[in-house]
Amino acid sequence: MSTTAITFIGGPTVLLEYAGLRFVTDPTFDEPQRYSEPGSTTLVKTRGPAVSRAAVWPVDVVLLSHHGHKDNLDWEGLELIAQGPVTLSTMRAGGDLWGGSVIGFDDWESYEAGPVTVTVVPALHGPPGSEARVGPVVGFVLEAPGEPTVYVSGDNASLPLVQQIAERFPHIDIALLSAGAARVPGIAAPLTLTSTEAVAAARLLGASRIVGLHTDDWEHFTENRDDLESAFEGTGLLVGTPRGERVEL
Repeated sequence: MSTTAITFIGGPTVLLEYAGLRFVTDPTFDEPQRYSEPGSTTLVKTRGPAVSRAAVWPVDVVLLSHHGHKDNLDWEGLELIAQGPVTLSTMRAGGDLWGGSVIGFDDWESYEAGPVTVTVVPALHGPPGSEARVGPVVGFVLEAPGEPTVYVSGDNASLPLVQQIAERFPHIDIALLSAGAARVPGIAAPLTLTSTEAVAAARLLGASRIVGLHTDDWEHFTENRDDLESAFEGTGLLVGTPRGERVEL
């Protein structure tokens, strides 16, 4: 068994070392700025990455839950993808992003990356009915011989979908959960898990270690890391992930 390790970079972005490969989730490496695009909600980034795009290299695989929002794929994130790592994402991303390294999947399809089987799993980026506005999103489950099973939620807000994933994968050891209760005008419910929902998701999954993501660095995240830690207090599940520090799991 190799060492599984996490380096928290910021927002939804981590470097995950797993089964001898280097995975990056939802790459966001820009410095603080405001993103205003016609027809889109303005998003404000408040803090830059703990690790630069150059410093995170080499990257074997990018796990991109979706590509339409700058808090999951920003300009520097696009540059990372352009460097050529295999990028696994939605079918829409596979059609929209350039280069043969971006591959789109339907739910429950799998990809073999060396010894790692990556299964693309369903996610819902907000309340039911929000798909037309926010677009498709996926999560991922990573498995390898002799290694812990890892779930990466992506921007999922649906506990019923977490239940489906738990039924398909009854032995998830580590879960990377996007929380932060992200909110934008025009949608009356969070786009990602609240802190209390993240605890519920952890219980559904039966995971022994939880890595909390998507709680920092953006104005539209309405709950922060302190809220997540308070919700998990006493459970012994939440892993401490100081910014930029490699943490073995």
